[in-house]
Amino acid sequence: MNIVTAWFRRNFANPQVVLLAILLIAGFGILAVAADTLAPLIASIVIAYLLDGAITLLERCRVPRGLAVGLIFSLFVAALLAIFLILLPLLLTQIAQLVQQLPAILTLTQDLILELPERYPDLFEDQQIREFLASFRNDLILMGQRILSASVAWLPAVVNVVVYLVLMPMLVFFFLKDKDLILNWVLKFLPPERPLADQVWREVDAEIGGYVRGKIYEFLIVAAVTYLAFVLLDLQFSALLAIVTGVSTFIPYIGVALAALPVAVIAYAQWGMGPDFLWVMGAYAVIQLIDGNVLAPLLLSEVVNLHPTAVIVALLVFGSIWGFWGIFFAIPLATLVHAVLNAWPRGK
Repeated sequence: MNIVTAWFRRNFANPQVVLLAILLIAGFGILAVAADTLAPLIASIVIAYLLDGAITLLERCRVPRGLAVGLIFSLFVAALLAIFLILLPLLLTQIAQLVQQLPAILTLTQDLILELPERYPDLFEDQQIREFLASFRNDLILMGQRILSASVAWLPAVVNVVVYLVLMPMLVFFFLKDKDLILNWVLKFLPPERPLADQVWREVDAEIGGYVRGKIYEFLIVAAVTYLAFVLLDLQFSALLAIVTGVSTFIPYIGVALAALPVAVIAYAQWGMGPDFLWVMGAYAVIQLIDGNVLAPLLLSEVVNLHPTAVIVALLVFGSIWGFWGIFFAIPLATLVHAVLNAWPRGK
């Protein structure tokens, strides 16, 4: 107890540390309790935070803030309309086509897996493969039942989409327009002297802001290049696979392998193990090599100062806590932890 008491006094005797701890606990508490209710507000804050970087850049070029807000917000609304009027219908059409062809694709995949014991008898046993396929079929049945159950509750989802479409642009506009007013109102509830919290915020703002913006640019470039490559190679579901490939850039290390699986399955179902299949996989490999060795370092150089071991640990920890979204936001969360540890006073 003496050791614990001494550690507690050494680390929490400083009021700035207590304030930082309260802010962190309050923030995570609000997210844990009211994340679903406040989802439109949180999403609007994130979008406004990202758009504010472009507005700040225009302000540095001596563009008045009001004009910069109007320009960037107009581009945001145009992008939103393009997503819902052009991209979303295209994706829904390809998803419907994929659902129709899914039984045939699964049959071809099953036949390919059943051939493994004949081709590689030292690595695979027939009984082992059949047990795997039986387990896989059971998982597909359960997944189909869950999708069917979820589809029954489609009306609340439609209502949520309408709410997002109406509320989010309004909230984003007001967050951008009245940024200083809102920040000053929030800061009134905090102590005037808060150097530790300010230090953490500056580091998080510099690293996470640059990381997220860089990742969005990377996503757009990779998705666009992948779509063009797959269209030129006449691969089915090119838009859907391009979006999957773009999203994989947000998942370090394992995203490349996860996105390669649907690309390989679709290409094999369309052409079999032939030259066209190899062209598609070769194009995918080249895009990923350029992204990993040129594009990502160019966009994200010196933005996130995390060791690869820390990134892997963050993927494991946050993925086990929050699933897919934990993996998706592993690096921003790890950056927050890293900033807190850097700012935390070292006891003597």
